[in-house]
Amino acid sequence: MTTMTETSARFREFKMPDVGEGLTEAEILKWFVQPGDTVTDGQVVCEVETAKAAVELPIPFDGVVHELRFPEGTTVDVGEVIIAVDVAPGSGDVPAAAEAVQQPVAEAAPEAEPEAPKGRQPVLVGYGVAETSTKRRARKGAQIPGPAAAAVQAELNGHGAKLPESRPLAKPPVRKLAKDLGVDLAAVTPTGEGGVITREDVHAAAAPAPVVAPARAEEAAAVPAPVAVVADPAGRETRVPVKGVRKAIAQAMVGSAFTAPHVTEFVTVDVTRTMKLVAELKEDKDMAGVRVNPLLIIAKALLVAIRRNPAVNAAWDEANQEIVQKHYVNLGIAAATPRGLIVPNIKDAHEKTLPQLGEALGELVSTAREGKTSPAAMAGGTVTITNVGVFGVDTGTPILNPGESAILAVGAIKLQPWVHKGKVKPRQVTTLALSFDHRLVDGELGSKVLADVAAVLEQPKRLITWA
Repeated sequence: MTTMTETSARFREFKMPDVGEGLTEAEILKWFVQPGDTVTDGQVVCEVETAKAAVELPIPFDGVVHELRFPEGTTVDVGEVIIAVDVAPGSGDVPAAAEAVQQPVAEAAPEAEPEAPKGRQPVLVGYGVAETSTKRRARKGAQIPGPAAAAVQAELNGHGAKLPESRPLAKPPVRKLAKDLGVDLAAVTPTGEGGVITREDVHAAAAPAPVVAPARAEEAAAVPAPVAVVADPAGRETRVPVKGVRKAIAQAMVGSAFTAPHVTEFVTVDVTRTMKLVAELKEDKDMAGVRVNPLLIIAKALLVAIRRNPAVNAAWDEANQEIVQKHYVNLGIAAATPRGLIVPNIKDAHEKTLPQLGEALGELVSTAREGKTSPAAMAGGTVTITNVGVFGVDTGTPILNPGESAILAVGAIKLQPWVHKGKVKPRQVTTLALSFDHRLVDGELGSKVLADVAAVLEQPKRLITWA
């Protein structure tokens, strides 16, 4: 029987998993452990952010943290090792090869790669099976502040002397990124293992070359250094990298706005009776423990309108040139979080009673505020509600969530003069806006849906008579 070497048997490596629907990378937001900490199976060791959500990653074995491969703020490809754990602490000194990787790149001399041990290391389901080795990705060297670092990085990443012409090593996504940014890969010095160009290398090459004081240029050229942060001396501008949720939002909104022909219709409605119903439900024992607010009644009104006009609940299949009718409603609720806008949805909302819908809404909102929304919770939405009224806004022209047919914007509910029973009286009034995909929802259908929502909010008893 083949046995593993001491090093390969002692150290277990945990790779960046695919945490949601085929995503290829994730950014490490925060480490909850440090080298030397004891970890147990199932313990959360870090939080990562994908293009869809922030997710906590548990370690699948026990041991002592030996090495964190990447610092916080680093974007890591799926499948890359992010942490190494000593699963047999106390069984002797740490092998020299493992200690060597702790040294900065600038201090390490080129050495031959150690021979991979024979045999196969136990692996986790879902993370692949492959022969292992003790080699580790070298860490970046210590930061060298000031103009010195800026000058060296300018030279390394295409703003100084170019490398001899040869076919550079880079993954297809990195090559596409370089093409989009207009970066010549032959002029980029790789920092990845084995001379592979990384996304960070391309971004650094695309950045404007920083200005270096002449007196320090010669000194800088002699000292290798990683990327240095260059700030506007006057402090008049701040540049924030577009990544994670914000990047996904930008791509989704551009794709939606320039793919689906949007039509937006508006209606202003008296919701005084709805507000009275909300007050009564808060005192109802059957709603005990449920957060009751106008959004709950609005959500139920939209579900009733969809039941009466089911053709609005559909999607456009461009590839097959088909309209896909959905016989279920996954109701999306747009939520503003510190990391940006997300749209989790309530699965099969059409089947829920009012108390069940209220519980689902409360859980969805609290999870979003805590930043714990999973990618699965944001997948498969059919229609969405965005409540811009919480910001004191009367209404807006919302953009469709990609793949959905309609989105309802709810404005602020305000006390306004309103003609009621032939007299002008102060009434609770709001404005609704419905945007829909005009490829599959025509004006008549969209108007009927919006009118039905307004009718229910004006006369909440229709929740019973139209049910």
